[in-house]
Amino acid sequence: MTKTILSGNEAIARAAFEAGVKVASAYPGTPSTEILENVVQYPSIDASWAPNEKVALEVGIGASFGGARALVTMKHVGVNVAADPLFTLSYTGVRGGLVLVVADDPELHSSQNEQDSRNYAKFAKVPMFEPSDSQEALEFTRLAFEASEKFDAPVMLRSTTRISHSKSVVTTGDPVTDLPETGLEKNPPKFVMLPGNARKRHYVVEQRLEEMADWACDQPFNRIEEGEGDVGIITAGIAYQYAKEVFPNAPVLKLGLVHPLPKQLIRDFAARFKTIYVIEELDPFIEEQLRAMGIEVHGKDKLSLCGELSTSRVRQGLLGEALKPETQEDLPPRPPNMCPGCPHRGVFLALNRLKAYVTGDIGCYTLGFMPPLSAMDTCICMGASIGNAVGISKVLSDDERKKVVGVIGDSTFLHTGVNGLLDMVYNQSTATVIILDNRITAMTGRQDNPASGYTLMNQEAPEVDLEGLCKSIGVKHVKTIDPYELDLTRETIREEMERPEPSVIITRRPCMLMKRPVVERKQPLFVDGDRCTGCKVCLNLGCPAIEWDAEAGKRGQAKVNKFLCVGCDQCRQVCKFDAFGVCDE
Repeated sequence: MTKTILSGNEAIARAAFEAGVKVASAYPGTPSTEILENVVQYPSIDASWAPNEKVALEVGIGASFGGARALVTMKHVGVNVAADPLFTLSYTGVRGGLVLVVADDPELHSSQNEQDSRNYAKFAKVPMFEPSDSQEALEFTRLAFEASEKFDAPVMLRSTTRISHSKSVVTTGDPVTDLPETGLEKNPPKFVMLPGNARKRHYVVEQRLEEMADWACDQPFNRIEEGEGDVGIITAGIAYQYAKEVFPNAPVLKLGLVHPLPKQLIRDFAARFKTIYVIEELDPFIEEQLRAMGIEVHGKDKLSLCGELSTSRVRQGLLGEALKPETQEDLPPRPPNMCPGCPHRGVFLALNRLKAYVTGDIGCYTLGFMPPLSAMDTCICMGASIGNAVGISKVLSDDERKKVVGVIGDSTFLHTGVNGLLDMVYNQSTATVIILDNRITAMTGRQDNPASGYTLMNQEAPEVDLEGLCKSIGVKHVKTIDPYELDLTRETIREEMERPEPSVIITRRPCMLMKRPVVERKQPLFVDGDRCTGCKVCLNLGCPAIEWDAEAGKRGQAKVNKFLCVGCDQCRQVCKFDAFGVCDE
């Protein structure tokens, strides 16, 4: 055993190795991404990025049916995509242990909604563990594989942003060595969910939950920490840490298994106290079940349903204390922005000037919503841009229909956008689709995808031919352009918007932060003060490398931060006064 400092994500990856996992699959999504990126350091695990979360879970299911332990990871909204196989997997059960790690994002640090994945565990009737720190992240992941095989069930493990990314001391262990051999084993009544088989399996599922609830009452991951006073606290996950800080001496029932709940343990604990507080993030998941058991508690009547908890918020809600004023200095706002040299910038500048109605999607390019580009009108979920464009074009006049443009990234297109394009062609909707191909899954940290030519294990792989894929679907008009060529980009989009049939534009230019091959950084540009008129047109690009000097010239002038500029030349193309030049150094 060795002590080290690990984040929750790193601890889960380590646990997969210690548990003898053979296959790990995921689609990257903050705050879960680093789990698979750390799994790759263990060669005994076949780790891979899947095109989407549904496929990732299906890969894990296949490995489990082959007798191997499998780890599948995703962020909370990814479970929406994977829900179809998840619910049926609950009926089939497993062969090798299967653990689905879902990372929730309270406070929406990098997500389009707040979602409490504990509801999925209850809805799908599968057990769920919830760790409170990195040590428990490791222990509970290992335990989840054991429980999966013991109860013939997939097991979910819920993390949150604070668990995923915070670091603490962890004692690591040795990998297990006594797992059974993998291989084919036919058992159609268990694994083929025709109605006749599924009806029988439903009884198994319900019995399993009852057995787990009884079993959990005597397990150390659900523990009572004795204390003083007549207020008892029931909590789980990261909320446990806040509860202990605010009520260091109070008796606490700390739950490690949040579904199914250990009902008898809860009843025995609650009977001892005049008042019970339930401290949990997001939904009143535990609270509602306790009320259904006839136990009166305080929870979301005092704590917010929205956002993260904190010690201050718990003190305010349960003790009536005022929130502490912010101690940090007032700083200028730092809204998110596309990087210098981002190939998406010119596309959104063109869309803005063409007054397009842009149905957007999930990725770096969602920042096209931000001023000064201000060129995105909708964003719902992965792959929705094309379907949204199809739907909205159905209800518009011919002139308005020409304004609709669906914008989607290469990874997102392969995630769930292809189906939308199939619908567009099949039903002959007239809208334009732009696939922003920057050769990588950039927003979550530049992970590879089926169009990048490499796997998670850094092995070369066939690249998806996006042009060929679109044509095979039936798109007759597919154009590929370099988005750094601003005039060409604008003219191409304008032409395709006029077409009375589906068309696709692929803008191809690698992300400036690509890992491989390294993208060439050209000489930075500078502003010639004698030529700059202070018209501010270059500021419409929203490039972080272009700054404004209000004291220069008659009405201020632009200047270039040479430490940020990558020489993409987009600013020089929009300047009508030839004020941008290339540095000699």
